[in-house]
Amino acid sequence: MKLNRFMPFLLASMLSVGVGHAAGLAQPLIIGVAPGPYGDMVNQAIKPELAKKGYQVEVKEFSDYIQPNMALSNKSIDANLFQNQRYLNRFMADKGLKLYAVISVPTASMGFYSSKIRSFDELKAGDIITLPNDPSNLARSLEFLQKYHLITLNPVITPTKASLRDIRDNPKGLVFKPLEAAQLPRALSGVTGSLINANFAIAAGLKLSQAIQLDKLPEDIKNLIVVREEDADKPFVRDMREAVQSPAFAAFFADKTSLFYDFQKPDWMTPANR
Repeated sequence: MKLNRFMPFLLASMLSVGVGHAAGLAQPLIIGVAPGPYGDMVNQAIKPELAKKGYQVEVKEFSDYIQPNMALSNKSIDANLFQNQRYLNRFMADKGLKLYAVISVPTASMGFYSSKIRSFDELKAGDIITLPNDPSNLARSLEFLQKYHLITLNPVITPTKASLRDIRDNPKGLVFKPLEAAQLPRALSGVTGSLINANFAIAAGLKLSQAIQLDKLPEDIKNLIVVREEDADKPFVRDMREAVQSPAFAAFFADKTSLFYDFQKPDWMTPANR
């Protein structure tokens, strides 16, 4: 009888301890990346700021550009960092997904790499140039080649939607071979040159300074933190945005000895916009 009389107080005490323990637990947050430097960016520049806010961040690396968005959509991860706005828009349209861009981050640019030539002037008829085969990055590669006068695209085609059939002029007689983006660095020794996305170039041990030419990135080509559209207003999304906007994040990219120093910063990080 005495035990029954004190049971409510005992239960209240146990619940109080349980709630207090739960409140002290870090909230898990899984962020997907593709091979390359963005996993390091999350671990070194974003994770410490999120830890201060009570998150336990796990980085999950995927081998291609498709799995991170599919994993995000099926809720096996909470966010990803690997893609730009053009790619995101096209992927959502193709797959019928509802995703949301949180904020852009400093981004390493696509580059033209070669172990056989040192300048575009050395290119000749029949030289094989490999390109990423996903539609968004293929179009981006063709824009790059046109910018440096290696091809001319059909002027009626929107450059962001261009494909190989839209090449109107190829004055050097180059041969273009699309490959899966992850394969481009491995295939480099067997071709004259390759346009390689920076994350795969860096993952393969290439330095940005080794590129014959790096692309100058417009805002819609800079990489994004992306979440599900339904989560856009949740606290963890706000906290990720604040982590990226923190002074510590900016300082990380100001270190001239770091690989990340040469990444191209989004407009919001320029002094005029801060």
